[in-house]
Amino acid sequence: MLLSTAVVVLVGFIALASDWFLRWSFWGRKSSNDDRGQLGAIMMLFGIVLAILSPLVATLIQLAISRKREFLADASGALLTRYPEGLASALQKISMDQTLMRSANKATAHLFISNPFSAGRRSQKISALFMTHPPVEERIKALRGLQV
Repeated sequence: MLLSTAVVVLVGFIALASDWFLRWSFWGRKSSNDDRGQLGAIMMLFGIVLAILSPLVATLIQLAISRKREFLADASGALLTRYPEGLASALQKISMDQTLMRSANKATAHLFISNPFSAGRRSQKISALFMTHPPVEERIKALRGLQV
């Protein structure tokens, strides 16, 4: 809950900063001073950039938290069962399944144990930013590194 609250505050701050820059740029244009008019144009441009980037940043933060929660769920499961190797083995078996999920969609992808869209497919660095699940290899490595 604390992490989610901090994320909401940070994303809200970005949105408020964008709104502030946009409003300030319009206020600056009403002045007759040329320097203030140029500064207002720069502030407007900066506000527009923030307005465009803030939803993207919010989405990336949400997906990063989702991936982190997967690692925490794995660690909690390992602590509960006291057998992280068994969980790592189960994850490895699940990841070897090449069957594509017919009923999976982006709205329900976070409910699956492993990513339902990546049957046998390796992810690249940029596409990994937009994944709801961390790569199974990383999860297995983290489980095998646990000392329970």
